[in-house]
Amino acid sequence: MNLLEKYAVPGPRYTSYPTVPYWDLDKPSDESWENRMLKTFQKSNDDKGISIYIHLPYCESLCTYCACNKRITKNHRVEEPYIQAIITEWEKYRSFFPTKPNLAELHLGGGTPTFFSPQNLKLMLDEILSTVIVMTDAEFSFEGHPANTSIEHLETLYSIGFRRVSFGIQDFNERVQQAIHRFQSFKEVEIITESACSIGYTSINYDLIYGLPFQTLASTISTIEDVIKLKPNRIAYYSYAHVPWVSAGQRMYTEADLPAPELKRTMYETGRNLLEKAGYYEIGMDHFAMENDLLLLTKKAGKLNRNFMGYTSTQSELIIGLGASSISDCGTGYIQNEKNSEAYIARINKGEWAISRGHLLNREDQIIREHIKNLMCRYETSWECTRLQTDAWFEGLERIDELIYDHLVIKEPYKLIVTEKGKNYIRNICMAFDARLWRSLPATQLFSSTI
Repeated sequence: MNLLEKYAVPGPRYTSYPTVPYWDLDKPSDESWENRMLKTFQKSNDDKGISIYIHLPYCESLCTYCACNKRITKNHRVEEPYIQAIITEWEKYRSFFPTKPNLAELHLGGGTPTFFSPQNLKLMLDEILSTVIVMTDAEFSFEGHPANTSIEHLETLYSIGFRRVSFGIQDFNERVQQAIHRFQSFKEVEIITESACSIGYTSINYDLIYGLPFQTLASTISTIEDVIKLKPNRIAYYSYAHVPWVSAGQRMYTEADLPAPELKRTMYETGRNLLEKAGYYEIGMDHFAMENDLLLLTKKAGKLNRNFMGYTSTQSELIIGLGASSISDCGTGYIQNEKNSEAYIARINKGEWAISRGHLLNREDQIIREHIKNLMCRYETSWECTRLQTDAWFEGLERIDELIYDHLVIKEPYKLIVTEKGKNYIRNICMAFDARLWRSLPATQLFSSTI
């Protein structure tokens, strides 16, 4: 059996630990969340600041590949009630902070943030930013659909302080676009990219996906070559997550329409080689950046961070998630809001937290979380100090003989190092230490394939 066959198993992407399916069944009480959130704020606000993630879930049409929480509508009257709920939720958070928050990071995600009018986005952001102190090196970023991001969107958000934009490209091949119902031409992407650069945006990211239905090696190469012509600063080259039990849109095609694991891995390796030849450096799982990009510099400095927003250069310990389905993280606890937009708005308008589920990390969780983050961000971790030792970690070390045999990791006294070959299997390596997964192996598939 080759390595692809051996390690092509369902596994998490580890933007958190514990992963969401393994959060405790009982959600945290309001008081327990408030206490932990406030403790983290008091400890870290002065030097690290906070991060704010705003989930804007609306889209005008369904992209069938997408497993994110979204609401499909062409009715733009939904904008104002949702924006007002975001403002109200933020005010509830703000009331718990004894001092003005120092804002280190602000990200608009979706859904399609550019579904919202520039005027409504400005209204929301002006209200939030009037209550914080923006740190000098703060990062403001938003996600935009190339086909509906307007010059007015770019100019409005730039005037507020946004310097980073991420465009969802996925693939330029027409057959693939038809299958995933995601349409944008090379020319549209070129025009909006040039517009962003001329306005003054200093970091432009493209999201690409490999493993989509009807992709071929030739079409993947063609998309990568077109992307290289446009020279985005960063590229997120994601593995398609086939989870039709989560996202009904993925039932529009079958697994027979997807590239086989061997071809999918070849697509990634070919794409990576093309990107590296064009001057991009691999940051971590799925991410590439040009030389002198902040994310690359952060990685070289050993400070790369990973959270629900993916890889980031910011070090915030407190991440406030606003909006339907958004997740907040205080380092020792997570909460997730109601996924349904109407239910979220209703609870916020009643003055409640909109928490639907969450998890308070115990000491073991916190130790395993740190080790997994080290592996994902630095491809190594160590446990010489007792602070990073727990029975669950040593139990994980007993599971890695096969990883060592396959030359995916090297174990040294008090240190684990991921090999160059092992970087392709980082999710599998982290799974070996996922104590909650091993204690309760799922009876049904919860995650997409690691390959």
